[in-house]
Amino acid sequence: MEYSHSDAELIEQPIGYWAWAAYKAVVTRTRGVLAEKGTTQPQWWVLAQVARADRVTTRAEVSDTLSGYLDVGDVVLAEEIDATIAHGWLTEDAGGRLSLTAAGKDFFDEVALLQRELWAERHAGVSDEEYLTTLKVLQRFIHNTGGRAWHH
Repeated sequence: MEYSHSDAELIEQPIGYWAWAAYKAVVTRTRGVLAEKGTTQPQWWVLAQVARADRVTTRAEVSDTLSGYLDVGDVVLAEEIDATIAHGWLTEDAGGRLSLTAAGKDFFDEVALLQRELWAERHAGVSDEEYLTTLKVLQRFIHNTGGRAWHH
C-alpha cells in the first residue's frame, strides 16, 4: 500500500482526522456488510451479548452493557432489541430475560463468521504488535485529552 504522506509529513498530520477517517471506513464497511445480511450493527451487538452470555441475560443488562457503544443511546437500543425479537432471533419472557431462538443461533453463527472475515480483512498486513500499539496510542490520546471510552 502507498501511504498518503512521507513519514516526516505523517508526523505532522492530525490524529483527529485520521482516527475519524479510520472509524468512518471501518464502520461504513461493517454496517454495509451487515445490511446485506438484513441486520444492523446494534442488532449484532444485542445478538452477541445474548449468544455469548454465560447465563440468561435481561433486556436491562444488555442495554446497560451496550449503552456506551458509539453513543447509540437507550431508545435506539430498545428499538434494536425489539427488532431482534421481531426478526425471530430472540425471545423475551415476562421478566425481560432474553433468549436466543434456533433461528437466532443460526443467524448469529453466520454473522459471527462474517465478522471474523471482516476482522481478517481489516487486519491484513497489520501485525498483532502494530495493532496493540495502535490501540494503546489511541487510548493514550483519550486519556491525555480527558476523554472516556466505554469501558472506563
